[in-house]
Amino acid sequence: MPEVFRFYGFSFFFYSREHEPPHIHVEGNDGMAKFDWDGKEFVLVEKEGIKANDFKKIKKVVDENADIILKRWKEYFDND
Repeated sequence: MPEVFRFYGFSFFFYSREHEPPHIHVEGNDGMAKFDWDGKEFVLVEKEGIKANDFKKIKKVVDENADIILKRWKEYFDND
């Protein structure tokens, strides 16, 4: 399970056998979320147990690091 990075006690990662579209999973503090790339930005598709304040931080990290997430996705899956 390749971890892209950690912020605020949350792990941002994808599984080693993923599917399109590019997306990022986030887990920590007894919660989880998943964001899919829609071709323009990462959009929330699933969220469970994440407090509103934590969600704001997570969304900001995903938005500000979209290029890194996409780069890591491409590096990992283009080398399969």
